[in-house]
Amino acid sequence: MKLFDELKWRGLINDITSPEVEDVINNDKVTFYIGTDPTADSLHIGHYSSLLMAKRLQQHGHHPIMLVGGATGFIGDPKATGERQMLTAELLEHNYHALYNQIQKLWGFEMVNNLDWTKDITIIDFLRDYGKLFNVSFMLKKETVRKRLETGISYTEFSYMILQSLDFLKLYQTKNCTMQIGGQDQWGNITGGLELIRKKCGADVKCYGLTMPLITKADGTKFGKSETGTVWLDPEKTSPYALYQFLFNTEDTKVIEYLKKLTFLSVEQIEALECSLKEEPHKRAAQRALAEEVVRDLHGQEALDTALKITNALFRGQLDELDESQRKDAVKDMEKIDCTTGLMLEEVLVNCSIASSKREAREWIKGNSISINGTKVKDPRTIITKANAYVDNNVIIRRGKKRYYCITLKEE
Repeated sequence: MKLFDELKWRGLINDITSPEVEDVINNDKVTFYIGTDPTADSLHIGHYSSLLMAKRLQQHGHHPIMLVGGATGFIGDPKATGERQMLTAELLEHNYHALYNQIQKLWGFEMVNNLDWTKDITIIDFLRDYGKLFNVSFMLKKETVRKRLETGISYTEFSYMILQSLDFLKLYQTKNCTMQIGGQDQWGNITGGLELIRKKCGADVKCYGLTMPLITKADGTKFGKSETGTVWLDPEKTSPYALYQFLFNTEDTKVIEYLKKLTFLSVEQIEALECSLKEEPHKRAAQRALAEEVVRDLHGQEALDTALKITNALFRGQLDELDESQRKDAVKDMEKIDCTTGLMLEEVLVNCSIASSKREAREWIKGNSISINGTKVKDPRTIITKANAYVDNNVIIRRGKKRYYCITLKEE
């Protein structure tokens, strides 16, 4: 299977700017770039497919450039829901360096900052040398801009396409970069860059664009920095254990798609996992493979081993096997329920809405269904204090085999 065919099989091709792209990807060795703006200090799982796309192309001899938009970050790519909040120069600089270090550590790509070639452009130069080459009718065809016309869009965000097009032009002129790759929502920006290159450098210039489908959740919403519950690639923001759990809990309807887009597993390996999903879905072999591959690729085998240790300890209820650091990871992303310290266990269960009544609480406790920090408790009148804390004033209550509750004990 040729590279372009594999990318199509993996669901990584949404659109291409010309049929020549297929031949270029299969047979040439080109320099290409992908970009992101430093609107946060870490990439997230929604970026991961794009970065892996760059790695896939690199493994076949193409040269990736990662652009972090120190200039475009000041503006913000228009989004369908409204104007972006403008970030300070200090925050953008902080985010830029954080992303630079993260990308270098994970992938080692060549890095550029578009602030380097935009910071000295005057407003007159911008309007005469670049703005003059853009037809407003062309810019209005961009999907997000078209959607925003009814509610309003500032000239600042409207001009974002010109700034990003300038990136493609500069990278073509200085690094012979002939292809831009981005999510499907970047089609307008990519074609704008191609138009600028042709007008500045000649209609016979051979440059290309490729877009990828956005990674979405089962409900159709995309992963992003502005969405709730962001899954970050920075292990300090989303621990390897939390990332493992997030991926392991992937719905059956999405897991094969994620395996294709987020791992380097072969066609044969993924097809075998797809068969397992159909024949033995209860084993969750596809979800386990997805979680293990992504965590190992991002954070290494040691981090995966720790994630698996925490997972197994929680599953078996053997929480005493975890050290202090692992305990913090185990409770970090659990929903916390505040409760007054010094109450009896039956009161805690009711006050935290774990049980509907003290009678129900007593039945569970006497039925051997309640554990505190992995230890079965049979006395409903057991007093729960901070001395019982598993870690950082948190007590882990387990009901049955699967239901965990993280109780944060507080003084009255």
